[in-house]
Amino acid sequence: MRTAALGLTLSLALVPQSARAQNDLNRQIRQNQARLDSIRGERDGLESELANLRGRLRDISSELVNIERQKSATTRIVNELDRQMSQLTSQLDTVTLDLLLAGDELAEKRAIQQRRIVEIYKRGPSRAFEVMLAAQSFADLLSRYKYLVLVSRQDRALVDEVEDLRNRIAEEREQMAVIQGELTRSRDERGRELTRVQRLERRRQRSLRETRTTAARATERIAELQAAETQLNGIIATLERRRRAAFADGRAVTAGSITGASRGTLPWPIDGPVLYRYGRASGPDNTTIRYDGVGVRAPVGTQMRAVAAGQVFFAGAFGTYGPTVMIEHGGGYYTLYLYLSRIAVTGDQVVQAGDVVGASGGQATEEGPHVEFQIRENIGGGETIALDPRNWLVRRRTR
Repeated sequence: MRTAALGLTLSLALVPQSARAQNDLNRQIRQNQARLDSIRGERDGLESELANLRGRLRDISSELVNIERQKSATTRIVNELDRQMSQLTSQLDTVTLDLLLAGDELAEKRAIQQRRIVEIYKRGPSRAFEVMLAAQSFADLLSRYKYLVLVSRQDRALVDEVEDLRNRIAEEREQMAVIQGELTRSRDERGRELTRVQRLERRRQRSLRETRTTAARATERIAELQAAETQLNGIIATLERRRRAAFADGRAVTAGSITGASRGTLPWPIDGPVLYRYGRASGPDNTTIRYDGVGVRAPVGTQMRAVAAGQVFFAGAFGTYGPTVMIEHGGGYYTLYLYLSRIAVTGDQVVQAGDVVGASGGQATEEGPHVEFQIRENIGGGETIALDPRNWLVRRRTR
C-alpha cells in the first residue's frame, strides 16, 4: 500500500515539475533575448554616433574608433549566440535523455497495466463477490474487503501513473520543439551577425584607404592590434590559397576537428588561474585594452598543449606576442598559443589534441609570466574574427 501511495505521489508531482521546467526555459529565452537586445542597443547607439560624426567635420580617428567598437559589439553578439547555443544544446541533450527515460518507464507501466487488465478480464466482475462470500468470519470478511480496496487503489494509481507519464512525454516533446526552434533561430542570427562583421571590416578598410594621412592619430594599442590582425590575416590568406591549390590538385581535404558542436567541449591548453578574459578591460592611464583571447597565469616553462587535432601553419615570432604557434583545424577554425618561451612544433606539422606545442613565457610582459589562448573563425576573404574562448573551452569550477 505504501509503495502504491508513493508511486501515486511521485507521478502526480510530474506535471508541476514539467510546468516549472517549461517556465524556466521560457524565462531563460527571455533573459538571453534581453542580453542580445542590450548589446544591440549599445551598437545602435554607436551607429547614431557615427552618423553624427559624418555630419560634422570629418574625424577619421573618431570614425575608426567607432567602427572598431561596432565591430566589437557585433562580435560580442556572435559570442553571446555561441554561449546560448551551447546552453541550448546541453538542455536539448537533457530533455532528450528525460524523454527516453520517460518512454521506457511508460512502456514498463503499460506492460504492468496490460497484465492487470488480462487478469481482471479472466476473473470477471463476479470475482469480488466470490471473495467476499467465501469469508468464514467477520474478521475474515473485513480482511478480504481491505484486500479488495488495496487492489483497487493500486489499479487506480497505475492508471494515474500511465496518464501522468503520457502528459510528461507530451510536455517534454513540446519543450524539445521550443529548444530546437531557438537553436535554429540562433544559428540564423549568428550568420547574419557574421555578415555584419564583414561589412564593418570593409567599411573600416575603406576609411583607412581614403584617409591614410590621418592614420597616425590612432592610439598605440589600436595600431598594435591592427598590425597583429593584418599579419594574421595575411598568414591565413596564404594558407587559404594553399588549401585551394591543394583542392584543385585533387588532394584530399581533411574534415575539421573543431566544429560548431565543439562549444563547451575543448580542453584547456594549460592549467592555471585566469589572468584576463576575452573583451575590453581598463588599462593604465584611463586607457582601454581589448583582449582577443583568455590569459592564463603559469610559471615559465609550463607545457602548452593543443586543444584539438590540426596542422601547424605558423610557428615563430609574431609581433609583440613573441614566440607563437597557430594551428589550423579545418572548417575555418584556428587556435593561437601566444607569449610562449619555447616552441615545440614546426610548420606543417600535424598535431593531435593534447600534444605539446610549446612552453609558457610572457615574463617580459606587464602581466608577468602567462600565456594567451585565442580561437578564431575565418569568415571569408582572409578575414577572421576572434571568438570568446570561454564559449568553447570546458567550464572549470575554479575559474
